[in-house]
Amino acid sequence: MSNQPSSYWLLIPAFLIASLIVGSALLAVKQITHKSVEITVSPAVAYQSKGEVYVGGSVANPGFYPLREGDTINAILEAAGVMPNADLTRLELHVPRSGESHPPQKVNINRAEPWLLTALPGIGPGKAQAIVNYRNQHGHFHNVQDLLKVEGIGSSTLEKIKDLITVED
Repeated sequence: MSNQPSSYWLLIPAFLIASLIVGSALLAVKQITHKSVEITVSPAVAYQSKGEVYVGGSVANPGFYPLREGDTINAILEAAGVMPNADLTRLELHVPRSGESHPPQKVNINRAEPWLLTALPGIGPGKAQAIVNYRNQHGHFHNVQDLLKVEGIGSSTLEKIKDLITVED
């Protein structure tokens, strides 16, 4: 055996030096070609309503909701307040013909706040609060006629609002 290093042992340092040179060159090229990205923030744009969606059934606040570009079914259902017993695997969708009227939105007297009740004809702030107080003391109304039990609500007032209210739980 000779004391001279074999040719394989000489190739190892040469390979390491070549790897360092190539790696350094690649890093330098990457840093030179890497450009920063400029982010521009646009001012907020108010969405134009694309129509409205009626949400009814097992929700706390049935009624019409504005439909804007980008709205999702989940967002609209969240706004309507989905009830725990709702079956979200089955949704109904009705697309009216152009010019077809939609049913009037009814006020659920078992859930309505006083401000909403004042939108009904013949119901001012006092009667609205009386309805809420009665509901809080005696529980939900079982039918529209139960409103006659509220102090200040007579048959003439009930006649004006009976087609505009509902008693859903």
